[in-house]
Amino acid sequence: MRDSKRFPIEAFVDVLDANAAHQESYAGSSLSGWAARGLAVVTCIDSRIDPLAALGMKAGDVKILRNAGARVTEDVQRTLVLASYLLGVERILIMPHTDCRMVGSPEAAIHQTIREQHGIDTRSIEFRTSADVDVSLAQDIVRLRANPLLPKGVKVGGAVYDVKTGALRPVEI
Repeated sequence: MRDSKRFPIEAFVDVLDANAAHQESYAGSSLSGWAARGLAVVTCIDSRIDPLAALGMKAGDVKILRNAGARVTEDVQRTLVLASYLLGVERILIMPHTDCRMVGSPEAAIHQTIREQHGIDTRSIEFRTSADVDVSLAQDIVRLRANPLLPKGVKVGGAVYDVKTGALRPVEI
């Protein structure tokens, strides 16, 4: 049983040590919560993606939302509505990527793999896998463009990030 009250320090020693080193040179942030470049990016949790570097941005320029597969979920929409009204977001880039574990495997296969390898039945969760990254990206672009809660002037685009070359490939719908 997990001890829900105790911080598992032994699992985070590297993180806490790195933070201690960070604090020594940290001078505080002059940044506000505003997206200085008016951009929000929805991308995948894949650790091969460095959104700021990929887009030529720096801290404070962009709001970054990450989830498995870079899908536009209800929570992503909630966050983008808030960011567009309260944090300066005027454009949204949905940026899935090549070689994604959430693309090409049917939802049932992902559930089965987890069950076989870990003994956990995850079928109560929708993972939103996709057979084709361009198809799911187009669906998510349409979903955002049709969201009546986003301000009328917000621009929504999508581009697939190539994890091997670093290139962005815009997708037309």
